[in-house]
Amino acid sequence: MRMIGKIAQTAAAVWIFNVWFNRFNKDTGYRGRDAKNMKEEFEVYGMSEKTMYAVGATKVSLASLMLVGHWVPKLVRPASSGLAALMLGAIAMHVKVKDPIKRALPAISVFSLSLISALLNSDD
Repeated sequence: MRMIGKIAQTAAAVWIFNVWFNRFNKDTGYRGRDAKNMKEEFEVYGMSEKTMYAVGATKVSLASLMLVGHWVPKLVRPASSGLAALMLGAIAMHVKVKDPIKRALPAISVFSLSLISALLNSDD
């Protein structure tokens, strides 16, 4: 089970980096409503550009802590729990704008990976 926790920890972090660094300005087919990039997606949800950057910085920071957690295990649970909470918010935004479930699948996936990481990783 420990290995599953480590895989989930790494996968969630890498997924966040991919979204915020590689796919930030791309139409992925999973963005809220008809948004073509991250800025448009946050506008769809009724959020400002400042909020977008704050959320992004928080997610990237938590993902970084999750990776550092391979060497400093006590960081993993709080970072994974924090990312899971943010991903619940992302899922809620998809529900808010009445997106089909397909558009929320990445958020649901990262939420699940983060939750698995928080539950299966120990602080040793």
